[in-house]
Amino acid sequence: MKSVILSSATYRSAIFRGAAGAAALLALAGCGGVAGNARLDSVEASGDGTLRIGLILDNTGKQAFLNDSQLAAATLAVQEINAAGGHKGKPVQLLPEPAGEGSQAQATELVAAKADVVIGPTDSSNAAGAIDVLSRARVPLISPANSAAGLSKYKNGGYYFRTAAADVAQASVLVKLAKDGGAKSLAVVHQDSGYGKDVSDAVASAAKNAGLDTVSTTAFKPGEARKAAAAAQKAAPDAVVLIARDGAQGAIAELNNAGLSGSRIVLSDGAYGQYGSGLGSKALDGARAVVPGVFPSEDFQARLVAVDPGLKDLSFAAETFDAVNLAVLAAGKADDDAGRTIAANLIAVSGGSVEGAVPDQPGKPCTSFKECQDLLKSGAAINYDGESGPIAFDAKGDITTANFMVFTYGPDNKARISGRESAGRAAG
Repeated sequence: MKSVILSSATYRSAIFRGAAGAAALLALAGCGGVAGNARLDSVEASGDGTLRIGLILDNTGKQAFLNDSQLAAATLAVQEINAAGGHKGKPVQLLPEPAGEGSQAQATELVAAKADVVIGPTDSSNAAGAIDVLSRARVPLISPANSAAGLSKYKNGGYYFRTAAADVAQASVLVKLAKDGGAKSLAVVHQDSGYGKDVSDAVASAAKNAGLDTVSTTAFKPGEARKAAAAAQKAAPDAVVLIARDGAQGAIAELNNAGLSGSRIVLSDGAYGQYGSGLGSKALDGARAVVPGVFPSEDFQARLVAVDPGLKDLSFAAETFDAVNLAVLAAGKADDDAGRTIAANLIAVSGGSVEGAVPDQPGKPCTSFKECQDLLKSGAAINYDGESGPIAFDAKGDITTANFMVFTYGPDNKARISGRESAGRAAG
């Protein structure tokens, strides 16, 4: 039966994923978890023979629906892993959801439940507490959604990974979209926030590398974008890149009032939305926007709906699914389920590499757990490219290739998917 196409892009860029907390994370970079880098360690087997996976589901209130997609994806991954033989012939266990309200409390419960690896949290601002607890217990944490750039520098002993790209990874794609539209110069209008400044700085750097002139860069507070729009208009750019999470609609309206509209506008992931009649006629006609990730295939959607028939949204489902598969493949590569072993093998099974190091052999691409597991059993190195696309962790636990969906707006100010782009060095 053909599956129903579920939402994926509508909400994922609108939720808070810690950008406002980036500066705080950087300030805390010397605190928190253990020292060292377990990702690069040589370790001996120390597991108990049963691989246990925990989940931190930190979404509440209006964002609680995000828990459903991640739980369904983790459940599906474990089901398919166990159908393929599990770990060392034993079923992989997905631990019951912890009852704690905060990520730190949930992490503490999962350590007590003997979790070997934990998936989550969604919100970057909830990551530090979980990292502190889990890194001290030598349990790797793989987030399917954290995007704050500061997390790459947060002390975690090599036990923190993420299958989502940092916010700044979109910069080269935003610039490429402007250049593809014929722009030779651009203005950057950004929200006065950690997210806005980080992405703005990355866009300026990407523009320079692409041979485009950044003729104006101005910040605005939500609801106060008129001066920023006027400054952009005065600079007479070929294109305007708008970077915002809050106040994006008002900023678009002010740009429109200043004569900057339609195909001259490129929107960051936080500014993406289905604006419709909330803006003047054709305000965004021809404008483009980016949303991180890839649109889930109908097959993947159908498998998820079979797990949870009530599923309405697929945000971070692919990234969660891949995180679980990578964790079990890392354990399988070393034939050991201990957290230290998983952390030490995640780079290898993801097809990643460490700068200055030469891998024993290039990993063979594989796209499912069973395919990858069979290759490992044959003695081959693997490169798992899953539902979210290529991952290839680096020495900081960041993915090195980020995928983005491109949306183009029509005269009704509604966006429709029109393509996809990739960006290297996803953590910026």
